[in-house]
Amino acid sequence: MHVETFQVFCDLVETSSFSEAAERNGITQSAVSQQIRALEERYRVKLVERGRRHFAVTPEGEAFLRAAREIADLHRGIDARLQQMRDVVAGPLRVATVYSIGFHELPPYLAAFRARYPEVELSVQYRRSNQVYADVTDSRADLGLVAYPRSKKGIEVEPVWKDRLVLICPPGHPLAKRKKLPLSALDGGRFISFEPDVPTRQALDGLFEKAGVKVRVVVEFDNIETVKRGVEIENALSIVPSESVRQEVAAGTLAKVELEGPNLWRPLGVIRRRAKAVSPAMRELVTLLKTPPGEIAEKPPAAVFPKR
Repeated sequence: MHVETFQVFCDLVETSSFSEAAERNGITQSAVSQQIRALEERYRVKLVERGRRHFAVTPEGEAFLRAAREIADLHRGIDARLQQMRDVVAGPLRVATVYSIGFHELPPYLAAFRARYPEVELSVQYRRSNQVYADVTDSRADLGLVAYPRSKKGIEVEPVWKDRLVLICPPGHPLAKRKKLPLSALDGGRFISFEPDVPTRQALDGLFEKAGVKVRVVVEFDNIETVKRGVEIENALSIVPSESVRQEVAAGTLAKVELEGPNLWRPLGVIRRRAKAVSPAMRELVTLLKTPPGEIAEKPPAAVFPKR
């Protein structure tokens, strides 16, 4: 028996008309009669007195009406509660991010998100790229932030923004005073690189190979912070996202040089498990991450955006 049948009975009693009850529920008059008869057979009582010019509710029907109204109200309440849950930005939200994004690009977004949605219990985990994918796949994280995002089985990718890649070196390096350089200027230079399994390293290797450039790798690290320190200590070169050296360039501990050529951008994206339901908090964070960095502080608190 369908829950909607109880609403049909309530409408029938309220209107005293099989035709009006049918119209209210978008069914035929015959269907109304069949549903009332099914109720009477199910509960073995007569609920209404039928006649061409007479319609009446039996005492059993009056008792049944009170229960039917409660059931119909509860049924409508379920829809309302689920709708409310879909619209309330609250609850836990676990984010896994690679170090470079988490330490440099992400902080203003996190501050803005926490200010707008204080009911969200936001936690951030800092990982290597392969660990971020594993956390999302195994549901240890709701969302992941990675560079050079790639589709994998069961993983959905949502591009958010991209970083300009720049050359960095100590202020006293011969290349430090140059405003722009082609990749060919790095040929033979001492270079601080990322470890081979880091996506940025793989992208840089492809750029060097295409440009016919061979650098002398002094040491390899697994994150941008140690790459920057290696550049300072070894008086060497490296290529990193521009945003990641903002503080060092401002402080004068590193020099930044623009590079000429195509594909000198590092794309960033959000990953999530395809089978995982998207909560309001997840949706709102992804929407916020698509805002250009310079507009974060200016953007007013957002309403819940349309569902996907």
